[in-house]
This record gives sequence, structure tokens and C-alpha cells, in this order.
Amino acid sequence: MTTVNFEVSDGVATLRLDRPPMNALDTAMQDRLHELAVEAGRRDDVRAVILYGGEKVFAAGADIKEMRDMDHAAMVARSRGLQEAFTAIARIPKPVVAAITGYALGGGCELALCADHRIAGDTARLGQPEILLGLIPGAGGTQRLARLIGPSRAKDLIFTGRQVGAEEALALGLVDRVVPTDEVYEHAHAWAARLAKGPALALRAAKESVDAGLETDIDTGLTIERNWFSGLFATEDRERGMRSFVEEGPGKAKFL
Repeated sequence: MTTVNFEVSDGVATLRLDRPPMNALDTAMQDRLHELAVEAGRRDDVRAVILYGGEKVFAAGADIKEMRDMDHAAMVARSRGLQEAFTAIARIPKPVVAAITGYALGGGCELALCADHRIAGDTARLGQPEILLGLIPGAGGTQRLARLIGPSRAKDLIFTGRQVGAEEALALGLVDRVVPTDEVYEHAHAWAARLAKGPALALRAAKESVDAGLETDIDTGLTIERNWFSGLFATEDRERGMRSFVEEGPGKAKFL
């Protein structure tokens, strides 16, 4: 059974979670996300990606019934695959936007954290409730959430397991924009479509420079930036962009 649909149109790929009613992220779904993340990264016709759970819910979390049957040894064997699936999403070398409707809890929130940009519906609810199960986030929540909103705010959400509404999530920096729920996908698609028309290698360079730089010291980060910056001078997109600027003015270059 297909648990994640993959559709591409005009350079934009939509990875739509499809496991009614709540898109609970079982192991099959995690493995499918990993597979599609790799595919999205390698396909030339994919230039931007949308993560979407549908009109009613993004993902309410992991499949607790499946997890309940796992003992320590089983989870030791599985936890690496879980993290690798989400890391594959985070490392798609193209712009990724999460279109969040309804619940994005636990693994659902962690999946949204893997995106570069998050657009939430005004009725969305986000959180890391694993502590209420006697657990902690296991798909990157303790790491990506703290890097995104700061350690103190991340600890509050992780320690209490509380859910936050869209407006509080916006104030925390957990999401980047709040729109009417029925317009979430439309706004996410507009964001992705705009970037799908941009210079693919420069966008990849920007994403990898920011992400890799956050994991190291400033001098190493500047070296990463410098190497990407100078390397882009060997690309056709750089030539096209600069020629257009000189001949037509700024912002008119076409990169497709």
C-alpha cells in the first residue's frame, strides 16, 4: 500500500503523506519517505519540494501501536533507520517547504523541522509530546528544534509535551507563516514554484552553506561559503544571471 504519494509538476514535487486518518508514521512510511527523499534529490525535473499531509492533518506522530510492540533491542535496530529517513528529507539539496494543516505532533513535528520553510494553517497544532509516553523525541526533535527556536524554548516544549497553536508557533519561530487552513497548500506551492525557477546550483550552495555552517565554527563556516561562492563562477547559471543583470537590469534572469 502506498503511504506517501510523489507527484511532480513544473519543477515542484509534492510528497503527500497518505495514511488515513492521522498519517501515523509507521516504519513503512518512514522507509518510503527516505526513498522519495533520495529520488527528489537526484531527479533533474525536481527543483523544489513540498511536504504535505492533506487538507486535515499533517502527521499526528509515530504509530504508537507499532512502537508499543518493540522492545529495547528492536528499537536499537530501528532507531537509526528512523533518523536516517528524516535526515534524508533534511538533506534534499533543493528548497523544501512544509505545508502544515491540523496536527503536526511528535514525528510529524520532527518531519516539519526537516523543511527549510514552514507554512501553517491557522488551526494547526504542533508539539513534541513524547515525554507523555515516557520517551523523548527520536527523529531529530531534540536537535533540530533546539537549533531552530533555541534550547530554552525547545526544552519547554519537550519537557512539558504541550501543544502550541499556529500563532504561538509563529511567535516561537517554529513556523514561518500562518495562513487560512484552506490556503496552506496554495501558499506552499507558490513558495516552491518561485524557487523552482531559480538557479538550482546556487540554491543548493546556499542551503548547504547555511546547514553545514550551523554545525561548525564561524571560520569553518566561512570556508564552506567561500568554496561554494567561488565554485559557482564555473556555472552557466552564474553567467546567465550576470549577463541578464548587465543587459536587462536586476531580477530578470531566467534560469530554466
